[in-house]
Amino acid sequence: MAKDKTQYICSECGGASPKWLGKCPHCNAWNTLVESVAESAAPSKNRFAALAKTAEVTTLADIEATDVQRTPTGHDELDRVLGGGVVEGGVVLIGGDPGIGKSTLLLQALDSLQRSGLKTLYVTGEESGAQVALRSRRLGLDGSQVSVLAEIQLEKILATLDATQPAIAVIDSIQTVYSEQLTSAPGSVAQVRECAAHLTRAAKASGTAIVLVGHVTKEGALAGPRVLEHMVDTVLYFEGDTHSSFRLIRAIKNRFGAVNEIGVFAMTEKGLKGVSNPSAIFLSQHSEPVPGSCVMVTLEGTRPMLVEIQALVDSGGPSPRRLSVGLDRDRLAMLLAVLHRHAGVACMDQDVFVNAVGGVRISEPAADLSVMLAITSSLRGKALPKGFLAFGEVGLAGEVRPAPRGQDRLKEAAKLGFSVAVVPKANLPRKNDKAFEGLTVHGVDRIEEAMELARSLA
Repeated sequence: MAKDKTQYICSECGGASPKWLGKCPHCNAWNTLVESVAESAAPSKNRFAALAKTAEVTTLADIEATDVQRTPTGHDELDRVLGGGVVEGGVVLIGGDPGIGKSTLLLQALDSLQRSGLKTLYVTGEESGAQVALRSRRLGLDGSQVSVLAEIQLEKILATLDATQPAIAVIDSIQTVYSEQLTSAPGSVAQVRECAAHLTRAAKASGTAIVLVGHVTKEGALAGPRVLEHMVDTVLYFEGDTHSSFRLIRAIKNRFGAVNEIGVFAMTEKGLKGVSNPSAIFLSQHSEPVPGSCVMVTLEGTRPMLVEIQALVDSGGPSPRRLSVGLDRDRLAMLLAVLHRHAGVACMDQDVFVNAVGGVRISEPAADLSVMLAITSSLRGKALPKGFLAFGEVGLAGEVRPAPRGQDRLKEAAKLGFSVAVVPKANLPRKNDKAFEGLTVHGVDRIEEAMELARSLA
């Protein structure tokens, strides 16, 4: 019997190589080539012929464009991340660590949609129907009419979708689905790519919204080639520590809404519940102000959130440590250099630890000013005043640059009862604006001005 011809597929980019190599020749990633059976050219010749529909060339002005209709899922935080709700014919890919709550949230969303009168389908490849039913009872979804299909063969799933025509279907998970047209095992690069392509085409042709659940690698990226993320309309990531009751769901890509939008959920006995005021999670509850603490307003998509930045400056040895949790470590080293050069605050013989409370990750440079004020507060051992907040980007020349959407940040702070704010001068609100009542806003141009102002207020 002739031996099956094999090839090596890159799990990062999906590129093929006839032999194993340490580095993928297509994307230069190391140790990503996985052996799989090569597909013969004959059966795959017309595999996608039925999916491709011919269309005439038209100009943009002649194409009739209508607003995308959205269906709310009944969960405000999930709707926020999706851009307002589920889109007809849209394909959503959701990934996250095992046990973080992907299946729980989707089952709750399907139940809410079914109760509003929509036809739903939950396709499970990892559990039996009885296990899904047990989970629904545990979540308090008594009498749920969500249709469940325990199946991993793509052709049977597509036939069921065609026969039942649900408004929304969940595939849990895409790594367990396989197509008979391929000989490789479920979860391989070829199978994941092929099954996702067929399900995407089925969604576009029928108008059924499809949600694909994806496994993640130990690095936290979605398993399989990145081409999976390019195929779908929306990519969501579930983040959070399984030891904590709070979960963050973040939009990385969204063709129908804003990217980097964030939804906050709390895990309870009855499943995931949306947190309408997430700023309360990321602020420590101090009875009195403490040294080394400064509050900032960060933007997650379109949502302003208050986060507490904590700094601890302690006497170090000959090689002091610089450690940051939730913020970029290289940026911390740069801010310490600016602090020394332009504000005269030296920390070269001190250990500096910076933390963003609540496990949130801050990637925007608007946190610079609050980080520097927290470090100075800890070094001097003097707390900043109660109700104090600051935000703004700090440049290498010591200038304080404006942060985007500064007015929205200040409105959120005023709404939560903060009284003093230090911000870049370009972010100063108009005089006599009633939205900022009770909030005294100080504008600064340079870091030394901010330090002087903080000393006078402390």
